[in-house]
Amino acid sequence: MSSFLTNHGVVVALVCAACAVVYGLLTTRSLLALSPGNEKMQSISLAVQQGARAYLNRQYATIAVVGAVLFVALIFIQNIAVAGGFAIGGLLSGSTGYIGMNVSVRSNARVAEAARSGVTPALRVAFRGGATTGLLVVGLALIGVAGYYGALTSFFGDSPKTAVDALIGLGFGGSLISVFARLGGGIFTKAADVGADLVGKVEAGIPEDDPRNPATIADNVGDNVGDCAGMAADLFETYAVTAVAVILLGVLTFHEATRVALFPLVIGGVAIIASIIGTYAVRTKTDNVERALLQGLLVSGVLAAAAFAPVTYWLMRNLTFKAAPIVGGAVNTPKWWHLYLCSLIGIAVTALLFGLTEYYTSTRFSPVKKTAKASITGHATNIIQGFSSGLQATALPAIVIVVGILGAWKLAGGGVTGIYGIGVAVMGLLSLTGLIVALDAFGPITDNAGGIAEMADLPEDVRKVTDRLDAVGNTTKAVTKGYAIGSAVLAAVVLFAGFQKEIEAKVGHAISFGINEPPVLIGLLLGGLMVCLFASLSIEAVGRAGGAVVEEVRRQFREHPGIMDYTEEPDYATCVDIVTKTAQREMILPSLLPILLTLIVGLIDQQALGGLLIGVIVVGFFFAVMMTAGGGAWDNAKKLIEDGAFGGKGSDAHAASVTGDTVGDPFKDTAGPAINPMIKVANIVAILIIPLIT
Repeated sequence: MSSFLTNHGVVVALVCAACAVVYGLLTTRSLLALSPGNEKMQSISLAVQQGARAYLNRQYATIAVVGAVLFVALIFIQNIAVAGGFAIGGLLSGSTGYIGMNVSVRSNARVAEAARSGVTPALRVAFRGGATTGLLVVGLALIGVAGYYGALTSFFGDSPKTAVDALIGLGFGGSLISVFARLGGGIFTKAADVGADLVGKVEAGIPEDDPRNPATIADNVGDNVGDCAGMAADLFETYAVTAVAVILLGVLTFHEATRVALFPLVIGGVAIIASIIGTYAVRTKTDNVERALLQGLLVSGVLAAAAFAPVTYWLMRNLTFKAAPIVGGAVNTPKWWHLYLCSLIGIAVTALLFGLTEYYTSTRFSPVKKTAKASITGHATNIIQGFSSGLQATALPAIVIVVGILGAWKLAGGGVTGIYGIGVAVMGLLSLTGLIVALDAFGPITDNAGGIAEMADLPEDVRKVTDRLDAVGNTTKAVTKGYAIGSAVLAAVVLFAGFQKEIEAKVGHAISFGINEPPVLIGLLLGGLMVCLFASLSIEAVGRAGGAVVEEVRRQFREHPGIMDYTEEPDYATCVDIVTKTAQREMILPSLLPILLTLIVGLIDQQALGGLLIGVIVVGFFFAVMMTAGGGAWDNAKKLIEDGAFGGKGSDAHAASVTGDTVGDPFKDTAGPAINPMIKVANIVAILIIPLIT
């Protein structure tokens, strides 16, 4: 078996990845065979589909221009293999977002129609729509990494290091698409949401998703291009980049280059099979939606943990350390079971991050209840409490990640082999990516289903079912963001270690990054500056676009009073056009920031570049968690009040909570999530520009 895995590990990974793609295709076909409802439901769903497709087409056209420039630059900075990897990573990442969006926008009406029969049928349809996206993300990511690695090693012969260098380009392509998708989609969805809430709910006093609101279709489109396509691209690049980083570290650290290069690929393959099996465990006879979803996650986690043991034994036993001159001194080479325990640490970190994020963002727990209660005394106290909750929410996740890093590092022997252990832990954490993306896509699907039920004037019992699914979807969207942040930070730690080893190999001596060295301190400050400026530009973009939507919705209500009594139709297309154009324009500058600033600092000083990467990782983690958790608390505080707490809809507390939710929207759905790929882009760019700075 060991010989088989060593000789055919790429084939094993590709077969498992192909299973994910086949699952996605078959599930999509079965979903499309379901009834999309009556003519009005289909008309609304079609409008959302057309808006989402038009937006993504324009977004990818914009990215293609930037990508073409970078492709040519990489040929000269690196080589054609790296540039080719960049193109493959970009195309696959873009494909996952596009496919996921298309499945999501076709599932929404089918979920609303299934809700006529109750919670269980609607849950089944909504989750299958999300699972299609989730499995396609990991399937395409593994096909990209394993396929390109296999092709390169076949071409270059027994030279895994040459292949890994080219794979860095693939990771960069995925990361670039992810930043644009997160930013552009986030600006789009939150600008529409802000306009719909401020004018529709507060000023006009009409319900969310009311067909009279001109921003409603734009809001529903945004759910898909932001949450669904954006998260798919985000976790695609995290998965691909982490696999590449672990391969890079393994090849640099151990003599058995082929075995350690194949290890993360085979681990990813067996985890996909565990995820496919886990999707069939999502079922309920008691209409307990939360338990059904967690069942699937638990089954996948247990099966993956069991499968990792034999794979780790066969591929990773009897490793010998590669004692490069720049390392110096003896190290403890990890045993295979030490690395297996590292993978279990990754799964445990996933579970803990899920639980902690849910605590800070769910209506069932104290942080959200305190934010809702603070709304009684006004808008300012709601903002104060929500911001405070976001800051508090950084503490426990930071401790979990610190303990996870320390545990994996110690188990793998400390030093450079310990860093490899952290990489294995991240692969364990990412083993559940398929199910995580499924849970995230579940959110926009159920949200849109509720919107269609409202706009198509379906019976109240249908809306109750979609509302129940939507409430769970809000929580799953929040916890998946926590997962994405944690995985991004751990992946960045591994990438930074790869950067350090690569640059040391180039210059032939050890390089330290001590805070007592002025260049490093300068870099640290610039790294923190990058995060703050990136978040500022992202939030400001939402504010400008949201303001334009507010003015347009006000104009339509003012100039067409018949909208309110249903004698005139609102102009949905104008709002969609406003946020589309604004998002395309506003996403470019912040997306290029981590590329340009990293390049400039690297050209000036190597140690300053290292300090910048450290600053980006640390400051980026705290900003991302604070923004996503705080935004989630504001959002669900509003929903808690809308469900009847503290005065209910129409009360002063409700108006204050809408303001808080409006502030939290760009926090949790634009700037916060976009920081994840930004962190990795900076680290990958640093690796790619090493030929220019050494």
